[in-house]
Amino acid sequence: MRWLPHLTSTRWALARRFPGATLDAIEAAVIASESQHRGEIRFAIETALDVAALRRAETAHERALEVFADLRVWDTHERNGVLIYVLLAERGVEIVADRGLAERVSPAEWREVCASIESAFRAARWHEGALLGIEGVTGLLVREFPRTGAPDVDEQPNRPRVL
Repeated sequence: MRWLPHLTSTRWALARRFPGATLDAIEAAVIASESQHRGEIRFAIETALDVAALRRAETAHERALEVFADLRVWDTHERNGVLIYVLLAERGVEIVADRGLAERVSPAEWREVCASIESAFRAARWHEGALLGIEGVTGLLVREFPRTGAPDVDEQPNRPRVL
């Protein structure tokens, strides 16, 4: 049963749920978020897993770890990069944080942020769900890596990555 949504999800469906205006809003939210803390947020959206990944029974979490590495989200000075990964075929969300942040935030707090996004997605509120996720991650980054007087260095792209 897991295969069906992956095989029937299309780029058109992704573009309908995450149109240019929503991608622009996500980018603006990331920029606004990063003005409040020293962390880096990446947002990635993938339509579906490919057949090879489905054959391997790759999970959304495993794929999120791959994307985290591929996008080099770990490549920040304070090891405080965060990936919000959306797998559209499963309406699933995974958050992967680099070790500098992961050791400070409990798994329950990450699950709570994911649950709020997934709840909005189930209600077909894609735009709002994405922004809720950024808001939730922002709160955790502000708590753990508050802005200091030092100038901000943008170490990661702010534009959402469509995979």
